[in-house]
Amino acid sequence: MQQTGVFIKYLKKMSNFEQFHFDFYQSNYTIDDQEEGYNSYGSNENVCGSRKSQMGEQPPASGFAPSEMLLSSQSYTGQILQPTYSPNTLSHLSYTDGFDEEPPLLEELGINFEHIWQKTLTVLNPMKPADGSIMNETDLTGPMVFCLALGATLLLAGKVHFSYVYGLSAIGCLAMHALLNLMSVPGVSHGCVASVLGYCLLPMVILSSSAVVFSLQGILGTLLALLIIGWCSLSASKIFTSALAMEGQQLLIAYPCALLYGLFALLTVF
Repeated sequence: MQQTGVFIKYLKKMSNFEQFHFDFYQSNYTIDDQEEGYNSYGSNENVCGSRKSQMGEQPPASGFAPSEMLLSSQSYTGQILQPTYSPNTLSHLSYTDGFDEEPPLLEELGINFEHIWQKTLTVLNPMKPADGSIMNETDLTGPMVFCLALGATLLLAGKVHFSYVYGLSAIGCLAMHALLNLMSVPGVSHGCVASVLGYCLLPMVILSSSAVVFSLQGILGTLLALLIIGWCSLSASKIFTSALAMEGQQLLIAYPCALLYGLFALLTVF
């Protein structure tokens, strides 16, 4: 009896579910409605076609539209993240900070190989007039190279004197800076003094290079050292007089320069 009662309840539930299923999916859509919708769709299509024909007979509305809207309505022909520009828009663009207008890296660092070459030729030829505008620059690239070359050639000769070279150079630059500021009206900077004295150290590199080949402790070495000292002091005094407008004072400047380069010659010979 209990099983019969459970079965009856189950049939009642299934009947209710079928009624809910029928109500949920019930629709008033019939075949007649489908044919009527199709006919209405055809009529709407005919209306749209008539409207298009009327629009085709009318003049285009682009004649009354501004040029900006026409440009914006054109299709995009560029690549991703690379917008296209018309010639009119490119004419209004001006790039003043382009990479082409930036100075080279060596120029920003103050390294000019043409000026370095001109200073080197001026030192090698003591009779050549010096350009005061170029010689007044604080270029330390050449002096550093020549100091390293002097220390390297002394090392090849068996003399480790790098500390002496840099120590004498620093003391000599400070002494010459104080002396030139007392003798000249415009004055001079530490960088200019170091640059001139460093470039004029080039003949001393020739003397130290010859010490690698043969010994300078003799008459020939002494004469060669005196010649190099005069060469260095004459070139330095010539450059100082042209850069500082000290005409008639070359011999006064050459004397302290000869004392300074004499110390380098002593390092080289002995």
